Amino acid sequence: MDLLHITSLRPAADNRSPQPTNPPNYDESKANPHPTLPDPLRLKNGQKVTSPNVWWNLRRPEIVEDFDREIYGRVPKNMPKVTWEVAAITNGMNGNIPTITKRLVGHVDNSAYPQITVNIDLTLTLPAKAAGPSPVMMVLAGGASVGGAVGGGPGGRRGGSNGLAVANAPGGRAGGSGGGLAADGPAWHILALSNGWGYATLSTSSIQADNGAGLTQGIIGLVNKGQPRGVEDWGVLRAWAWGASRALDYFESDKAVNARQVGIEGHSRWGKATAVAMAYDPRFAIAYSSSSGEGGARIHRRNFGEALENIAARSEYHWMAGNFLKYAGPLTPADLPVDAHELLALCAPRPVFIGGGRTDTRTNDAWADPMGMFEAAAGAGPVYKLLGGKDLGTTNLPPMETALIAGDIAFRQHSGGHTDAPNWPAFFEFASHYIKGPALLPTAPANQ
Repeated sequence: MDLLHITSLRPAADNRSPQPTNPPNYDESKANPHPTLPDPLRLKNGQKVTSPNVWWNLRRPEIVEDFDREIYGRVPKNMPKVTWEVAAITNGMNGNIPTITKRLVGHVDNSAYPQITVNIDLTLTLPAKAAGPSPVMMVLAGGASVGGAVGGGPGGRRGGSNGLAVANAPGGRAGGSGGGLAADGPAWHILALSNGWGYATLSTSSIQADNGAGLTQGIIGLVNKGQPRGVEDWGVLRAWAWGASRALDYFESDKAVNARQVGIEGHSRWGKATAVAMAYDPRFAIAYSSSSGEGGARIHRRNFGEALENIAARSEYHWMAGNFLKYAGPLTPADLPVDAHELLALCAPRPVFIGGGRTDTRTNDAWADPMGMFEAAAGAGPVYKLLGGKDLGTTNLPPMETALIAGDIAFRQHSGGHTDAPNWPAFFEFASHYIKGPALLPTAPANQ
C-alpha cells in the first residue's frame, strides 16, 4: 500500500459473522453495478479485431500485458531451472485397473540464493497396461499427500480438495469434494483411468505458501532473494500456474505420457490458478476450473458473494499482483482494463469447462458466484468464434444440472455445494470430444 500511495481499502464482504457490518450481496438485481465489460475484440486504439492474425499478434498481447501488470503480476524473466527426480515408483491397483505411480520432486536451482530451497512435489499415476502414451489430468491441491487417489479405493480418503487427502490444505472455503465421488458414480480418478487417462496431483504449497507471510519464501521469495515484492511482481496464483507448467515440462520427458493431451483442474482457489495456468501456457490441452469465483473465472465487475475487496484484503491479497489493490482503494472494479471473460479468451480456442454449484444459500456455492462465471464463459465466446471454435451457444444461464458441452467452452452448474465432484462426469464427456486415451490391455486373472 505504501508503494501504491494508498492509505485505505474498502472493506471486504463479511460472510462469517452472525451479524456482519458489511454482508455480501446475494441479490441478483444488485449484482451488476458495472454492467459494461471491456471488449476482447477491440484494440486499445479502438480498431475492431476482425481476423485471427490481429488477435494473435496485436490484441492478445495487449490483454496479457494488462493481466500481467494489473491483476496476476509478472513472472520474472530469468527463472531458475527445475530438475526433476523420480523419487519412488509404486505398482498398485485403483479399482480393478493396474497402475504405476511415480512420486516426483522438482528441484529448483537455488544457486543464486541458497538461503531458500524449493522442491516441487508431483505425483503421477498411469494405467499400467495402456496400449500407448496416456493423456494426463493434473489436479492442483494444497498439500503433498495424494491420499486415496493412489491408494486404490474408488472413494479415497475424505476431507481434501479434489477427493485427495490433503493434510495441510489451506482450509478456508475450499471444503474439498467429499472424497471425490461423482454424483452416484465413480471417483474422478477412476473415470480418468477407465478412459485410458492417467492423473497427477501437484502440491501447490511446495511451490508457494498460500499466505502473505510466505511471499519472501517459496519460488517468489527465491527469485526475489528474500526481499518483498514490487507492485508488478507475480502473486501466488501466477506462481502456482508457473509450477503447473514445470510439471508439464516433466510430462514432456516421460514417454508413457501423451504430453500434448495434458489437462489441468482445480477447485476454489485452485480453480483460480487453473484458469491462470490454462490462459498463460498454450501447451495445456484442456482445463476444468471449478468454483473459482472472484480472481478466477468470475467477472470482477460483479458484486455477488465474494467481492473484489475480499481478494485485496489481508487474507487473500498475496494471490494477486500488488497493483490489484488499487481497485479496492481509490479505483473500482470498473476501472480494470480487463476482466475474467478475457482471461478465458486467452485460453481460446482450446477447450475449457467452467463448473459451479447451486446458490440458494450461502452454505452452498453462492460465494463463488456461478452466474458471474457463466457470464465470463459467455463473454469469451466471440474470441472462440473468431478463432474457428464454438461458444456456449447461449447467453442465458441454463437450468441446474444442464451441461453446455456442445461448444469449445463449456459450463455446468450442479445442485451440490462448494465442490467439484458432481461435474466430473460431464467434464469427461466434454473432454472425450477432444482427447481419446489408449486402449487398456486385458489383465491376466490372478490364478494364472
